[in-house]
Amino acid sequence: MKFSSRLLTIFSIFHFVATAASCLLGFGMLVHAQTPVTPNAAVPAQSTANPASQETQPTSPTALEDKRSLKIGGGDLLDVKVYGVPELTDSVRVSSRGDVSLPLVGSVHLEGLTSEEGEKLIEQKLKDGGFLRDPHVSIFVKEYVTQGISVLGEVTRPGIYPLLGTRRLFDAISYAGGTTPKAGRTVTITHRTDPDHPQIITMSNDPMQAAKSNVEVLPGDTVMVSKAGVVYVAGEVNKPGGFVMDNNESLSVLQAIALAEGLSRSYSYKGVKIIRKAADGKLQDIPVPLKEMMEGKGNTDFALQNEDILFIPGSAGKNAARRTLEAIVQTATGLAVYRR
Repeated sequence: MKFSSRLLTIFSIFHFVATAASCLLGFGMLVHAQTPVTPNAAVPAQSTANPASQETQPTSPTALEDKRSLKIGGGDLLDVKVYGVPELTDSVRVSSRGDVSLPLVGSVHLEGLTSEEGEKLIEQKLKDGGFLRDPHVSIFVKEYVTQGISVLGEVTRPGIYPLLGTRRLFDAISYAGGTTPKAGRTVTITHRTDPDHPQIITMSNDPMQAAKSNVEVLPGDTVMVSKAGVVYVAGEVNKPGGFVMDNNESLSVLQAIALAEGLSRSYSYKGVKIIRKAADGKLQDIPVPLKEMMEGKGNTDFALQNEDILFIPGSAGKNAARRTLEAIVQTATGLAVYRR
């Protein structure tokens, strides 16, 4: 009887353990079925990427530093925030005098300061006025009005371009569509912070020199691409027209004739002249001893100046040599095809 009772007890215990194990196994299979695992699948929750950094990925740290280095100017729209004091947070526009009006501190001059410098200035005013013990101020420039770079002169599309951050001279010229065929090699950069001392840059076709001339341009700068000097060759030459003086360097009479592809068959040595506009606006007639120059006698060559007209008459053209200066000027400027 005792043996049967023990046996019944052992059987009951075994049945309880088996039932509990079956329940646990079934629960585990249910959970496994509801959460399928794909081999090599990425787990978003365990990703090492920072979601906040992903949202701001288009703005690199360098770009942020560039924006922080920009100077505040008149007309800019600012978001001024005082942490912990939402009543002092406001959007203000810088006046033409460079001032903003803020709660408690009143008028603050911010023109010419960076965002960081403006933040420190406002914090100091809040401390000095006894308004806040340890203020923390942030300034965000929502709209830049004065940060564009003016690209003028001999470029395809002169205008003002909002080139924020660090930019180079070639960037500014590229934004303006590049230079025109009449462009010279001299570029003048006038800095807004120092307009009395413009920076003169000489462009070069040499790659090494070109890299040196690609200087940094700052917000508010004015880039002026010069117009190249030009001389005109009219009369008895094979290809009359206007010829660009690279970098406004001097061009001689013989060089100008060479650019015009030489003298025609009907040219005459007599009556060769340079027509030059004097400082008072009057035209000067300068005789050119072309025969002696070509034979290497006396003066070897004459240097031409910007807007000079070299006139070569014809052999049967004593009448052409007697043409008035005004008529020659009209003829030459009518042939004003710029050649390089």
